[in-house]
Amino acid sequence: MWYYMLAIIIIVIDQWSKWIIDKTMMIHEQIPVIENVFYITSHRNRGAAWGILQGQMWFFYIVTAIVVIAIVYYLQKYGKEQPLLGVSLALILGGAIGNFIDRLFRKEVVDFLDVYILNYDYPIFNIADSALVTGVILFMIYTFLDERKKKRSH
Repeated sequence: MWYYMLAIIIIVIDQWSKWIIDKTMMIHEQIPVIENVFYITSHRNRGAAWGILQGQMWFFYIVTAIVVIAIVYYLQKYGKEQPLLGVSLALILGGAIGNFIDRLFRKEVVDFLDVYILNYDYPIFNIADSALVTGVILFMIYTFLDERKKKRSH
């Protein structure tokens, strides 16, 4: 299925971009892209989003394994008939595996996309995080649309 290709493309771009950051920038080094809005900032995270659960690698290994198994199951069972569901799950799968690779081999996640929204410095993130968030948003849209469709048919 092409959903797995989408997940693989996300993993490759994620790992390639992290490799570039890791090899060319010092930790905390910052490159302005759009002043006061967007920077490339070399950062490491040993936890989850917003730095929670720092150093809990076994927790992340177990949760990621469960998530990957569930996503593959749902992709196989429903992905072909539901394109929006398939895309959302592929994005989540690619993002989860991208960060899992970092945790497994680096014992930390390489983050580098640093965005300021008005005066708020959004937590630094990476391509895998972007895929995860986009996948979850698309999954919520799919769920909302599916519920509306079910209500109309009753």
